[in-house]
Amino acid sequence: MGDWWQRNIVEPGKLPLLLALAAFVVTFLVTRLVTRLIRAGKGPFRNISSGSVHIHHVVPGIILTVVGGFCAVAGGQRGVGSALAAVVFGVGAGLVMDEFALILHLDDVYWSEDGRKSVEVVVLTTALVGLLLLGYAPFGVNDLDRDEMQDRGTALGTIGGNFLVALLALYKGKARTALFGVVIPFVALFGAVRLARPTSPWARRFYRRRPRARAKALLRSYHHDRRWLGPSRRFQDWLGGAPDVEPARALERR
Repeated sequence: MGDWWQRNIVEPGKLPLLLALAAFVVTFLVTRLVTRLIRAGKGPFRNISSGSVHIHHVVPGIILTVVGGFCAVAGGQRGVGSALAAVVFGVGAGLVMDEFALILHLDDVYWSEDGRKSVEVVVLTTALVGLLLLGYAPFGVNDLDRDEMQDRGTALGTIGGNFLVALLALYKGKARTALFGVVIPFVALFGAVRLARPTSPWARRFYRRRPRARAKALLRSYHHDRRWLGPSRRFQDWLGGAPDVEPARALERR
């Protein structure tokens, strides 16, 4: 275990990345626990306010992210200072990403249906950083051997090709596939060759006069969402808390 740690974490200089990821995940989990206790009215925790202004935890998160980021850049990849900077950055990033939906909508949607985006982004961020920690390089350049890496044309061609494939998957409305395809090229290729999502720019442009393709895309999207949406929502509810039930609209007067 000691040899593996030294060879795969310490020597490549990945210890700050590991500490930042651990601080990011722990901060998100602790923050969600505290906010759920505040929501339920349990424990000693309360919302922080300054007069009539509610101070969201994204505010200290931004400060910690900026401080930790600049200190990490100044401190390099090794030493106690870089490790502490990585932890500060991870804590700040965890606080910021926990309120990603608030930043996106410029509204307090933390416990609404739109607030689920924060949990989705945190899970995606954790997975992508975990892949980088395991040695996956963006656009698949980790798949090249030493001789190929010395050939700039081969390296640039690989990076450019994988980038175009990931961009195509994104254009087809498959954002998650495109993101993971940045570090795992065949994932993006799988998303790029299959039918586009019916609401994607690709579908609006190329399926407009192809009713069979449009119908097939709708059917495939329906079956995919039916299969995965339920488990995904239950996982998000378990991890970040279930959103508030939106009140039904009042019946219109006759």
